[in-house]
Amino acid sequence: MFRRIDHIGVAVAEIDASLALWRDGFQMEVAHREVVEEQGVEAVLLDVGENHVELLAPLGEDTPVGKFLAKKGPGLHHVAYQVGDIDATLATLKQSGMALIDEQPRIGIRGSRVAFLHPRATAGVLTEIVEPAAGLEAH
Repeated sequence: MFRRIDHIGVAVAEIDASLALWRDGFQMEVAHREVVEEQGVEAVLLDVGENHVELLAPLGEDTPVGKFLAKKGPGLHHVAYQVGDIDATLATLKQSGMALIDEQPRIGIRGSRVAFLHPRATAGVLTEIVEPAAGLEAH
C-alpha cells in the first residue's frame, strides 16, 4: 500500500527563522518552497536522502496548522507516506473502516494529491498519504 515515507511534517511558527536550524544547522538543502492556500500554509521541503522534512507555517491562526500550534506548539505535525494511486488507497482504507479526514484527495505541495487519515485510527499520529505529481515520484 505505502511505497515509502514521503516526508515528515513539522509545524513551525515562521519559516525563515526555522531554516536556521533545519537548513543551516542540519545542513539540509531546500528542495522546494511554496504557499499552499488550500491548506493555509507556507511549506518548505528539505532534502533528507530520498525523503523530506516539510516545514509548515500557518497563513493564519484559524488554519489547521495555526490551530495545531496554538494547542500543541511547534513540533512534529504528521508523517506522510507515498502511494502510487491515492484513489485506490483511499477506497481500500475506507473499506477497511479506517477513519479518514479526507475521503477525496486535495492538492498539496508541488501539485501532489494528498489526503489525511484521522489520528484516532493511526495510533495518535496524523497520517498523510501522498500521490506525487507526475515525474516527482522519486523526489
